[in-house]
Amino acid sequence: MKMISPVIGAWYKDLQTDALFEVVDCDISSGLIEIQFLDGEVAEYDFDSWRQLTLQSAEAPEDWRAAFELDDEDRLDPDLPMHPEDWGNPLNSIEPDAMYGVEDY
Repeated sequence: MKMISPVIGAWYKDLQTDALFEVVDCDISSGLIEIQFLDGEVAEYDFDSWRQLTLQSAEAPEDWRAAFELDDEDRLDPDLPMHPEDWGNPLNSIEPDAMYGVEDY
């Protein structure tokens, strides 16, 4: 069987254990491949161990976020800035003269 190269973000199925996992890191300098199983468990393989696995490329499962208790809002990229609908509204920059619920003594 042809050796499958590890690709970060790609999903694979180990045909011997029937385990489904995603490659989350591949560090050539240390010679380690970090994977994450569907249940959230993380493991590492060195390149020699990776070559000995019987792997098949796989599609990401529909429920891959279940182990992390993520919902639809978590699909957004956390690195992108969040902008409210009225981000450019000039009324948002006006500060009130008084704060409700706070009295000056």
